[in-house]
Amino acid sequence: MIKRVLVVGSGGREHALGWKLNQSPNVEKILYAPGNGGTENNCSIKPTDIDGLLKVAKHKNCFTVVGPEVPLGEGIVDRFQEKELPIFGPDKQASQLELSKVFSKKFMQNHGISTANFRVFQNPDDALEYIKSKELPMVIKADGLAAGKGAIICRTLDEARIAIDRVMIKQEFGSAGNRVIVEDFLHGFEVSFIGIADGINFIPFATSQDHKQVYDGDLGANTGGMGAYSPVPMVSDELYEMILNKIMKKTVNGMRQEGREIKGVLYAGIMICNGIPYVLEFNCRFGDPETQPQLFRMKSDLVPYLEASAEGNLQSLDPIKWESGSAVCVVMASGGYPNAYERGKVIHGLNDAMKMKDIMVFHAGTENQGESIVTSGGRVLGITALGRDTQDAVERVYKALKLIRFEGAHHRKDIGNQALGYLGGL
Repeated sequence: MIKRVLVVGSGGREHALGWKLNQSPNVEKILYAPGNGGTENNCSIKPTDIDGLLKVAKHKNCFTVVGPEVPLGEGIVDRFQEKELPIFGPDKQASQLELSKVFSKKFMQNHGISTANFRVFQNPDDALEYIKSKELPMVIKADGLAAGKGAIICRTLDEARIAIDRVMIKQEFGSAGNRVIVEDFLHGFEVSFIGIADGINFIPFATSQDHKQVYDGDLGANTGGMGAYSPVPMVSDELYEMILNKIMKKTVNGMRQEGREIKGVLYAGIMICNGIPYVLEFNCRFGDPETQPQLFRMKSDLVPYLEASAEGNLQSLDPIKWESGSAVCVVMASGGYPNAYERGKVIHGLNDAMKMKDIMVFHAGTENQGESIVTSGGRVLGITALGRDTQDAVERVYKALKLIRFEGAHHRKDIGNQALGYLGGL
């Protein structure tokens, strides 16, 4: 069994992964590369410095867990496997499911997995002409990685022109915008369905719901995620089984048929329309901020599932056990995020919040500066609460959040409201 774990990444997701893995009796030390102001045993190695990560993992005899998507796309798993070093995550071939939205849409089309109707364009004028022929709103998506910000909902033709200009001409997301997908807008509610695969088998996590837009009421620009909660009460047992069998297991099987066995995380962002699940996108890594409330609710030891995924042995494990209540995470962001923001703002009140029962503050964009912890990123903290139900968790998380302050801080005030409305709490 593993003794040391190297967690690759610096966000709230990575802090949460390390926090959970550190609870395992099979782990004696967690190292982070590069980590943040809330993590210990940090190595000043970027997630894309694969040579540097290889050296640390080999020297410290670590099992490596990859948090962000970029190193997966650059082949970190392939490189580690060449050196016979244990690592959790999909190889570059399987990562295409997240790296290219064009690939994933065509994959779903070929394997009969429900998704919105779409067209692919390399020419901006052709994309705009197509949108003119369709009923708005439509969604424009950059093909490649865009830090969760590459999908733009266009409700008017002017918004579509601006979006195409941003993505394809100004290339705000770099080469990710060389191709775009234009797809039908789906009405419904979203759910993040995440689990672990070993190339053949799939073990699901509890459901969660992300909140992508920067402002309350799902208004404003897309972000990396402003908060999340778990579980999602709107997902019935019947709907859960439909997603599990007709999307997740079907995807694992389809990838295997194409010679792209997916070992690691399989994450489907799903829109539920009139009781039918449609895939909006696939990811090949844990969600951020979904990981924070999910792992706060997880009763099982995470380590055996990561090991079994890497070794192709998930069928030997029981389903994951979860706390019966609810967990809610609210992100505190820097002023100006998701656009330009200042760094170096001193954070106050962290210890006061951490003293509260069933509260955990996961760090993301933070760093140590002398005796202070200061802001260093757009999404700064993920305040996370465990409650006996959604209402209780929401009340706890916002009570804790009030104890923390830094200049320019902003957050959404409606995380969990959709669940509360469904449950009759609003």
